[in-house]
Amino acid sequence: MSSELSPIDKAKFVAAKKAVEFIEDGMRVGLGTGSTAAWMVRCLGERVREEGLRIRGVPTSTRTAELAKQVGIDVVSLDAAKWLDLTIDGADEFDADLNLIKGGGGALLQEKIVATASDQMIVISDVSKEVEKLGAFPLPVEVIPFGWQTTQALIEETLVSLDVLGRSASLRMNGDSPYVTDEGNHILDLHLKRIGDARQMAMVLNQMPGVVENGLFIDICDRVVIGYGDGRVEVRDINAGTIEENMVDFVESENLFSDLND
Repeated sequence: MSSELSPIDKAKFVAAKKAVEFIEDGMRVGLGTGSTAAWMVRCLGERVREEGLRIRGVPTSTRTAELAKQVGIDVVSLDAAKWLDLTIDGADEFDADLNLIKGGGGALLQEKIVATASDQMIVISDVSKEVEKLGAFPLPVEVIPFGWQTTQALIEETLVSLDVLGRSASLRMNGDSPYVTDEGNHILDLHLKRIGDARQMAMVLNQMPGVVENGLFIDICDRVVIGYGDGRVEVRDINAGTIEENMVDFVESENLFSDLND
């Protein structure tokens, strides 16, 4: 199966496989959302089945919950788990300080709640997601449906005074209808191109009426695991200040690679 994967998918797979090595028996683990996180859930399910690993997973979306159950992971709510040992998730962008943009998959609110309720957060990624400055990827902002156009206008007006290169916002769509999050909200994607001060941006956005949460994850991520198409993985630990590089073997497993449609 691995011979059929694209270089990007191979990079995501080896990053995911390396990341689940940090999970130990008895842990409560936050399970991220998105294409890279789906690889992680599959790899974790394989450890549960083959090693008898006992963990409780807290998913960050309904689709992650469904996948986790399919692969044999014991799924519980965050309220039941109360606090997590570790969360593993993907990112749309990350910088040298491991600040992130997340929310491309539409689950940024649950992802941020789960990540901040964890002792550690590990991000899995391919090298294309690393940037010098955040902002090339549109910044998702979750807003309540009531008055969303007014909220959009307020955001665009506020962006004039912030250090960004672009100042437009667009409503995320799902076909002909607005995209709806698991919480019943909408998402505005901010086309900023470059964010000069991500911390300030996050604080300003969350003070606006109508804004539920934004996709900037500041000082939340502890490690990033970067995968490469040749099987290399690089683990950067922001707290220890270390960088490690390893090779990860591809595994020929029908159960692992089948039906990954995320």
